[in-house]
Amino acid sequence: MTAAPSPARPLPVVVIGAGPIGLAAAANLNKRGIDTIVLEAGEHAGDSISQWGHVSLFSPWRYSIDPVGRELLEKTNWVSPDPEALPTGSELVHDYLLPLAAAPELAPLIRYNSRVIGTSRQGIDSARTIGRERHPLLVRVDSADGVYDILASAIIDASGTWGHDNPIGASGLPATGEADSAAWLAGPLPDVLGTDRARFVGKHTLVIGMGHSAANTLLALAELRESAPGTEITWAIRGRSARRLYGGGTADELPGRGALGTRLKAAVESGAITLLTDFTITELAPQPDGRLRVISSNPDGEQSVTVDALAAATGFRPDLSILRELHLSFDPVLEAPVALAPLIDPNVHSCGTVEPHGASVLAHPEKNVYVVGMKSYGRAPTFLMATGYEQVRSVVAAIAGDTASAGHVNLMLPETGVCCSSSGGGC
Repeated sequence: MTAAPSPARPLPVVVIGAGPIGLAAAANLNKRGIDTIVLEAGEHAGDSISQWGHVSLFSPWRYSIDPVGRELLEKTNWVSPDPEALPTGSELVHDYLLPLAAAPELAPLIRYNSRVIGTSRQGIDSARTIGRERHPLLVRVDSADGVYDILASAIIDASGTWGHDNPIGASGLPATGEADSAAWLAGPLPDVLGTDRARFVGKHTLVIGMGHSAANTLLALAELRESAPGTEITWAIRGRSARRLYGGGTADELPGRGALGTRLKAAVESGAITLLTDFTITELAPQPDGRLRVISSNPDGEQSVTVDALAAATGFRPDLSILRELHLSFDPVLEAPVALAPLIDPNVHSCGTVEPHGASVLAHPEKNVYVVGMKSYGRAPTFLMATGYEQVRSVVAAIAGDTASAGHVNLMLPETGVCCSSSGGGC
């Protein structure tokens, strides 16, 4: 099934993903009267966020609601949350995303259980360079009704990075034995105090990572340890100091983020959590007793720890495979749009020091194709939802031909007090 172009009905803009940024894109497109189709792989809006719904964001509600989305919700009986409260992932979904997706203006536009498996130009592949813009964009969808194509005037990819974890091993490659160790891997954000509790009670868990996903899991384990004797916690990092994750404390304009680092530092100093530094994992070795030996080898020697579970909060990387047939330009280091990469380099920037940016920075050689939201940051883990909302406002203006609005990008972000990063769903 392929949508055919018609002079009376322009081709739609296809938005990939019905998370916060995808729905914000749809809201902005609707406000400008642009025909839109939103494709969501999950069963409901924010489906990926529901998988870490137990985690509290450290951005309060005032940074978490898109302005145009709010306009649509205020036409309904929606009750706005306390702007200073910190939502959990579940609250973000149930108190914002589901009501927004159900708004009369957006509900007819969204197709659920519809996974995008490829994008291209109709009738030509990526090797064709001349006259590409004369061919409509094409989006291939795998749904319960089968595989079909949609012709589009523009594509906004807001599909995020959740589910595309970085490997556990050093050097960006899987550790030896990683593929055979799935039974011990608890994922990047296990629900330690909820549905996954039995897996950690009285067990020894190793947490890997230097982002706020790791911090959330470590603090949940520390809380569990208080009521469950025999629960052991080891935290392994590749660097020599955890100072960056401990953060800016009271200097952080997001108090939830500052408190996270402060509590983690106290748990390490009290002995509740054992910290291993210079730990670069090279091998995972299942043991005859049913445990997992995790081995670190570097020029300074070998370390190892034997555990019952491993929570790897090693961050995510974008899945660019669905965009392979389009002419896109990504930075080879961060896998972000090439003009955006130097603005978000996590070696230099924190969540709050990224310059405002919009359509001109996110543009690719392929006209009217944009990667936005968490996925636009590639491997950089410092994304804020407020940044994504301004991205799509500018992108939609560019698609509509409103170059003045597209070029006027304004974004106020909270200061961090220290360079920080989050390897989970964004700051």
